[in-house]
Amino acid sequence: MPGVPELSPTEFVARWPDYERGDVVLLDVREHTELAIASVAAAVHIPMREVPARLAELDSDMPLVVMCHSGGRSYRVAEYLQGSGFTQVFNLRGGIDAWSTQINSQVPRY
Repeated sequence: MPGVPELSPTEFVARWPDYERGDVVLLDVREHTELAIASVAAAVHIPMREVPARLAELDSDMPLVVMCHSGGRSYRVAEYLQGSGFTQVFNLRGGIDAWSTQINSQVPRY
């Protein structure tokens, strides 16, 4: 299986400029404590360790971009999703930290 395709936050917004309207699912797999520090309002939050038990909450027909703090955990979740039959899965390279520097500087960095 080839690796998970990755998008920078800038590439993500260029590809789905209306991402807040539901054309794509931005899946945030960070912990609740991290979400309290910084978040993207349109993101769906399912912590990494809960993803296997909550797969039914995700639409396998929708493009799905997985994010975490810097891109490592989200890459592993994206690989898991690919192995679970999701075909349009991407990793958000650089995570919420890159989102803060590339898209919205109002999102706190930590």
